Amino acid sequence: MAKQTGRRKIGTLPQLQATQLATSKNAEHVRQVDQHLKNRGIVKIGLQFDDDASTYLEQLIRQLNERHGHGLPITHSASRGSLWDIRPQFTKPPDAHTARSETMNEFPWHTDCSYEESSPRYFALQVMHSDQCGGGTLSVLDTSRLVSLLSPAARKGLTLPEFRIAVPPEFIKQDSKTHITGNILRMDKSKGTAELRFREDLVTPLTPSAVAAFEELQRVLNSADLQSQVMQLTSDMLPRGSIIAIDNRRWLHGRNQVLDPNRHLRRVRWDAEPFTAL
Repeated sequence: MAKQTGRRKIGTLPQLQATQLATSKNAEHVRQVDQHLKNRGIVKIGLQFDDDASTYLEQLIRQLNERHGHGLPITHSASRGSLWDIRPQFTKPPDAHTARSETMNEFPWHTDCSYEESSPRYFALQVMHSDQCGGGTLSVLDTSRLVSLLSPAARKGLTLPEFRIAVPPEFIKQDSKTHITGNILRMDKSKGTAELRFREDLVTPLTPSAVAAFEELQRVLNSADLQSQVMQLTSDMLPRGSIIAIDNRRWLHGRNQVLDPNRHLRRVRWDAEPFTAL
């Protein structure tokens, strides 16, 4: 993930305000959210009311589905529903699997559900309690900026179905489904966008060309040229009541170490479809 030094403003973050719960059903507000997600792939929404039940977020996604054709929310695992509380877990049984997002450790660059045949197009995070100790900064990176620095050979190699992607134990929905095989990049030339599914520790390249392409991807991710393209969203920028909604395929995200054990986000993912080469 990007280091916290040498920050530089990268474009602007689209921002909207929700003045009351009913805003989630306001046609113009819902249209603006949809357009920001489709055009920029990212939008921040500030709630000007308390919503500990995340009712606004649930109703907004329902409206995006009914008015703009977004897919419905997806479940996180065999035992969890669509809303997932992300906070450090200290009381799990010794044999329980803990998701990386539920620790206080740094979480390097990734997209959500990269191990799913049908990964979600979008996800949103609602800040319930921001990190008050200076940690937990959310970093986001436009994948098109990353892909523009790759060689044509690497781009082609990443679009081929020559990668084994492991399913983390805590996200296994079927006992027999412990990995998938496929591509990790797809290019939509009609829209001029690059779409990625990526979590480095889960990927195993299966051919020499896949190895070379994946190694180049790793080098570019750590290059100085790319570090200047990272948008850092600190706790001051995402206080309690903030929602950040992101196109999961067009933006990589990660975070630095969480320093506040009370940090608490709530996540929902929606609009799943197969990640096949275009």
